[in-house]
Amino acid sequence: MIGSQSTAKTMFLLASMVGWLIVGAAMMYLFPAIADRVVGNDLTHLWMTNLARSGYNPILGWVGGGVALAITVAGNWVWYQNFEGKR
Repeated sequence: MIGSQSTAKTMFLLASMVGWLIVGAAMMYLFPAIADRVVGNDLTHLWMTNLARSGYNPILGWVGGGVALAITVAGNWVWYQNFEGKR
């Protein structure tokens, strides 16, 4: 039947979506630090200096995003290895 799925799959999809949203938010938070490392000109250095004055800490993005990515990928792997296609 179209539009019917188990409650477990619905919960998995919602949890997975939240995980990927956290990973995306961490990537946006890390953009200034990545731009400073890749481009590394006076403007990006000034940007990082100003952000650091207000408490910007890219370590939070690396750790938080890395943990969220690891948990999300592991959860997706477990789901698709054990539950996908089984009714």
